[in-house]
Amino acid sequence: MKTGKVLIGIVTGALAGAAAGILLAPKKGADTRKEIASTSNDYVKGAKGKLDGVKNSIEHKLEALKARKDAAIADSKGEEIGYKAKAELHNAAS
Repeated sequence: MKTGKVLIGIVTGALAGAAAGILLAPKKGADTRKEIASTSNDYVKGAKGKLDGVKNSIEHKLEALKARKDAAIADSKGEEIGYKAKAELHNAAS
């Protein structure tokens, strides 16, 4: 939830900054449109990168949770240790 709020704040700030820049910049329409397109693409790429990072973090946390579950129901001590190690690796990656 916290990451979503931060992402919304970043996007809102970027849009406000872009709008102020358009209103205050005395450029030709074609130049302004090119700049808007370029800036928009940059923001989309940045947002996509953030979302990919959140997705990867969630995937690692889910895998760690699965490994902890498997460790809890493991048939042998060796399996339990293996699953716990896997869970720790996923925790470190997230």
